[in-house]
Amino acid sequence: MRNSDAAPPAARNSDDSPLGAAEPVRTGLGPEPVAEPDQPEEPKSPVQSVDRAVSILEHLAKDGEAGITEIADELGVHKSTASRLVSALEMRNLVEQVSDRGKYQIGLGIVRLAGAATSRMDLAKLGNQTCQGLADSLGETVNIAVADGGIAINISQAVGSASITAQNWTGRRTPLHATSSGKVLLAYMPPAQRRDMLRGRLEEYTPRTTTAPDELTAELSRIADDGYAACFEEFELGLHAVAVPIYGDGGSVIAAMSASGPSYRLSRQRIRQIIGPMREAAMELSAQLGHFPT
Repeated sequence: MRNSDAAPPAARNSDDSPLGAAEPVRTGLGPEPVAEPDQPEEPKSPVQSVDRAVSILEHLAKDGEAGITEIADELGVHKSTASRLVSALEMRNLVEQVSDRGKYQIGLGIVRLAGAATSRMDLAKLGNQTCQGLADSLGETVNIAVADGGIAINISQAVGSASITAQNWTGRRTPLHATSSGKVLLAYMPPAQRRDMLRGRLEEYTPRTTTAPDELTAELSRIADDGYAACFEEFELGLHAVAVPIYGDGGSVIAAMSASGPSYRLSRQRIRQIIGPMREAAMELSAQLGHFPT
């Protein structure tokens, strides 16, 4: 028996779908339905957001200052999108608002980033002169390296008269834990940063490479006390090297200067003899970069 309270079956259209879900029937009378207004444009990806943020910085650098409406027009986006991008840049001090006029200009964060780049360029330029003078004096290959994440990058090199090969180390990425320059950079890093660098597995480049974290930590402590680091066939068999720190104007170590050569010529005794001249050259370069020890 059919339940008297049951609803009658819903009427269905020709596509066997409920009439309530069907598209409205056009009668040919009256205007077309009005489309909903476009929603504020959203960035399609994080990469697009970065590109737009950089475009904002370039626009402000070119024109000096601009408001949200002008920035939105420049980017071709909705004002709400431009406002979010500018707010993100403002949080990082890359842009700042000009008093109460609602316009924005380049912030001091950009000055800080530009200063870091300028400092590195000065280091490379001045370092070339220092490297060449020291290489001429010692007869060995002299390099300057800086830390970049978990590795060291050589930014300057000069080859001494006693060098057998002219291998170019400029731009080469080398491990921090297995090179004299890298160990100097590690030894003078803030402790928390150094712990992060040594947290992962340390690669063994030769049987002489120090890979035990506790052993390496003890060695780095000695390096900080002695003011230099030496490596004996830790990165390449037959290669010895010694490095000393280079200081920036803030008093922190910003780079390391090394001298390297074959093990038969750059012996432990020879290394002890050249540490003095290397320290003098490093301190002279540090003074040119604005560091004056108290």
